[in-house]
Amino acid sequence: MTEQNQPPQKKRGIFASLRASFLTGLVVVLPIGLTLYLIWTVTGWIDGLVLPFIPESYQPSEWFGYWFCPSLTEPASGISRFWSSDPAKPPFFCKENGINLRGTGVIIFLVFTIFMGWLARGLIGRSFLHWAERLVDRTPIVRSVYSGIKQIAETVFAQTDQNFEKACLVEYPKEGIWAIGFISTSAKGEIAAKFPEHDEMLSVFLPTTPNPTSGFLLFVPSADVRMLDMKIEDAAKLIISAGLVYPNGKDKDGVAISQPTGSVK
Repeated sequence: MTEQNQPPQKKRGIFASLRASFLTGLVVVLPIGLTLYLIWTVTGWIDGLVLPFIPESYQPSEWFGYWFCPSLTEPASGISRFWSSDPAKPPFFCKENGINLRGTGVIIFLVFTIFMGWLARGLIGRSFLHWAERLVDRTPIVRSVYSGIKQIAETVFAQTDQNFEKACLVEYPKEGIWAIGFISTSAKGEIAAKFPEHDEMLSVFLPTTPNPTSGFLLFVPSADVRMLDMKIEDAAKLIISAGLVYPNGKDKDGVAISQPTGSVK
């Protein structure tokens, strides 16, 4: 068919153009807006947990309010003297209980946590921590809760190089159906001893979509695992997006990947 015989392309209407612009705007605005909203929400949540433990007279909002906001009953002090001509109309950032400083609880929490970590790494801190843990171990209900939380915290925040080794494919939930997993390590101890017929058993974490923080722990023979060349981060993107975001659209050699004939469009 020649170009002259091709039907002319239909021009997009104004509503189709507006719809495309709206969807493009959502792609730009939503990630930024949701990120800022989550930061703002988490910051306020931490402030609400930390600040109630600080006496009111030592609240950061009270400190800054004393210096920056004029008072109706006391003489102006600090910088508030420059706009104290009408205390009944304070600056917009002044509230009834001082200045609303969102994030001060986060800063106090970080400073306190760093200080406690510094103490725990010292000799006196380690001795006190061991004494407190022995005391907790003698308490029936508390020791179960404490040991569980401590194990989770050590696993999540441990400063080690242990991480997922590679992304892989395993047949799950049945033969012929493949799922993306992450290789944790080779099976050891009793689990490895239970499978003498296999040269190596791999522990594979099989995450769920779209929340990869939950999933299943599988022990699979190494011969039944197909290694992937993509990075762990790229495999996670593929899982979270439910297969919509393919990592870079290229294979390990940088060659663009094309869909085979008959594949789903």
